[in-house]
Amino acid sequence: MSDELNEINDLNESQEFENNLHESDEKQPQPEPSIRESRTPAYRKWIKRLWIAFGVGFLMVFLLFLYLSFDNLPTFEELENPQSRLASEIYTEDGKLLGRYYTENRVNVSYDELSPHLVEALVATEDERYYSHSGIDAEALGRVLFKTIILQKRTSGGGSTITQQLAKLLFDRPDLRNRNTISKAWILGKTKLKEWITAVKLERSYTKEEIITMYLNQFNFINGAYGIKSASEIYFGTTPDSLRLEEAAMLVGMLKNPSLYNPKRFPEKAKNRRTVVFSQMKRNGLLNQVQYDSLKNLPLDLSKFKRSDHNDGLAPYFREYLREDLKRLLAGNEKADGTSYNVYKDGLRIYTTINSRLQMHAEAAALDHLPKVQEKLFKHWNKKDPWTHKSRGVTDKDIDTRLKSLENRKRETERFLGLRKTYLKKSQELNLRDVDIERLFMAEEDKTIISRWLSSKFIGSELAKKYRTILGGEDWAVIKAEWRELDEVSKEVFDTPVEMKVFDYNTNFEKDTVMSPLDSIRYHRMFLQTGIMAVDPQTGYVKAWVGGIHHRTFKFDHVNKTMARQIGSTVKPFLYAVAIDQRRYSPCYKVMDSPVTIEKGTFNLLKDWTPKNVGYFTNQLITLQEGLRTSKNSVSAYLMRDMGTTEPMRELMYKMGVDTSRVPSLPSISLGTPDISVFEMTGAYTAFANEGIATMPVYITRIEDKNGNLIYESMPEQQHALGEQANHVMVQMLKNVVGFSLGIKSEVGGKTGTTNYHADGWFVGFTPNIVVGTWVGCDDRFIRFRTIDYGQGSYMAKPIFSKFMKRVEADEELAWDTKKRFKRPSAELEIEMDCTLYDNPSDNPLENEGELIENDPEGEEGDDFEFGGG
Repeated sequence: MSDELNEINDLNESQEFENNLHESDEKQPQPEPSIRESRTPAYRKWIKRLWIAFGVGFLMVFLLFLYLSFDNLPTFEELENPQSRLASEIYTEDGKLLGRYYTENRVNVSYDELSPHLVEALVATEDERYYSHSGIDAEALGRVLFKTIILQKRTSGGGSTITQQLAKLLFDRPDLRNRNTISKAWILGKTKLKEWITAVKLERSYTKEEIITMYLNQFNFINGAYGIKSASEIYFGTTPDSLRLEEAAMLVGMLKNPSLYNPKRFPEKAKNRRTVVFSQMKRNGLLNQVQYDSLKNLPLDLSKFKRSDHNDGLAPYFREYLREDLKRLLAGNEKADGTSYNVYKDGLRIYTTINSRLQMHAEAAALDHLPKVQEKLFKHWNKKDPWTHKSRGVTDKDIDTRLKSLENRKRETERFLGLRKTYLKKSQELNLRDVDIERLFMAEEDKTIISRWLSSKFIGSELAKKYRTILGGEDWAVIKAEWRELDEVSKEVFDTPVEMKVFDYNTNFEKDTVMSPLDSIRYHRMFLQTGIMAVDPQTGYVKAWVGGIHHRTFKFDHVNKTMARQIGSTVKPFLYAVAIDQRRYSPCYKVMDSPVTIEKGTFNLLKDWTPKNVGYFTNQLITLQEGLRTSKNSVSAYLMRDMGTTEPMRELMYKMGVDTSRVPSLPSISLGTPDISVFEMTGAYTAFANEGIATMPVYITRIEDKNGNLIYESMPEQQHALGEQANHVMVQMLKNVVGFSLGIKSEVGGKTGTTNYHADGWFVGFTPNIVVGTWVGCDDRFIRFRTIDYGQGSYMAKPIFSKFMKRVEADEELAWDTKKRFKRPSAELEIEMDCTLYDNPSDNPLENEGELIENDPEGEEGDDFEFGGG
């Protein structure tokens, strides 16, 4: 028991000792901790804070990128099909580029169409590590951060990759106007991050080659050069695959800042920048020192620089007509997204029937002939004024009409429109046209005229109300004062001589002169214009289209269907064709060359009609062949009276493609009174060259979208117009009309036409291969040759056809078939062509009818004959 007690006591003592020992230890002085040991908690605290900050920052960046990925970034589909404004291209049948329609002159090319020099220069200058990064170059960004931002070294280079630069082009740049500094910084930062995201998307979606191609296609090289193809053409007159190294380097140099390194405005800066490109290529091992030294000393050669202009190139009138017609053709065609095709933006390919060689020859033929005729016209009028010159049959009303037309021409000028904008403030406020103001003056004088206009539906009720309100208010006095002030100022401006450029037949088609603006209008209206169209008679394909003498100066197209002029004797083959087809007349059939009267009551005439001849009546029997050759109006009047109605002739013209709404049911149509276009007349004559089958003119074969998908294809349209035998007879007659005077190797027929007062000169000629319609005249019909010597179609128009055909036949590249002949009828000819065998009917209905009427072909006006001179 005692042992147990002793053991317990020992344990208690031992525990007490340990407790006392601890107490004594605590009472002992402790050594101070080290500096590191004292800072350890703070490090741990800051590390924890940094990790939190990093995590929050990472989360914020992630959320920012996530937000931006939904903030109007281009979708994958948009990246696959970037909405570039692509120019539509027009091609000739022989594969030549005829022109483009565009808001931006941009045509995409493929990587294979890029010069290796261009690609090497681009990568060496803009993105050395292009092939090793994935859209963002970390090394370049670091350089920008430390050298450009921290060290402020502005020459250290940028951090954007080629892919990022492409991404920039896919965005509309933000508008920073009226923004404060913080707002600008936020927008710029957001834009940059969006570009990075897009760059990464691009790298994932495209190959490196495709990205380079897209970038060069998208870039605006200024001066109208959108994309590398246009830039190559405009600056160097070549294609991207043919760029020389120094040319490629200049274009690559422009990528940094095209306005600053514009070679036209700042050639030295452009050259220095080009040297930088060479230096970068040398640095990247693409050039050695010798090559570098040689290249940097080369001059900047811009001798082939030429801005794109719709007035230049072949067939400008045709291209302008085609532009308007394409709107109609494309109206019924929609893209996959449901929107209509836009010829200016959708990169269409329009394949036309125009042949570049034939077009060139047609334009050259016109320019070879017309300057000589123009010189004679100027001399013909000498010091006489066509607007005020009074000749036989010209009334005071005619003179007033001419002067009014001159005033209208003045009001169409930019000079007058500028004055109008300055002086007619109240009129513009009330949206009044010049014609409205003139009517208001008339209404002020005649108080009942507005009511008469209204009752005759000349004007509507709203306009009548507007006129009455103005006349009854205070505005009318202001309008009158403005109008009179404008009239005085414009007279002074337009009558004061100034230095200007006007059209002239020289190399540049212009000359410097001193002339009043009004006199310049008179001068330009004095120029003879032309309309020429060439058509393949079998296919209807339009091979050449010349709408005027110079598109930059004279915009009006004299070929298209809206340009209708009186056709003169070119209509007579239609009349003869009907007579031969329906009456089976032989070309040897004889009629009397004397006056023929068609009495009132017939043909719906209100009075007797007796046309006169050009020259005189011979009172001799002549054959139909001779009547057609000499354009005898007497023979035409006889044939028309013989038919008893105009309908057979009008029906034939309709089948030949003529708009017969402009062909009245009057016998005078047999002399050429209708107004018909060059387009229609040329198309009509295809029947003679094509066995009596008229082929409607076609000028587009097909249209494709930018991916080559067919969206339009033309279909030939033909009409059997004339019997095979009658057509053969007409061809032989028209061959005899032309004779052998043209010096053309091809078998050829045709007919001239001269209208009353010599206002229009025509010739429509044809061979087995082609039909060519030619018209010459001034836009104002009272400006013309006043004698038949120079005013007839055989002088004004026929030589153009002759010159054209000679050029075509001599063109080795065309290899024109001059031996081709018109086809003969398959059956035996039933109409006698040999006049020595023809037995003329003895009871000729016109024998000894009428008296000799002689006209003076040298007379001043030549107004003693009606339409239809030869």
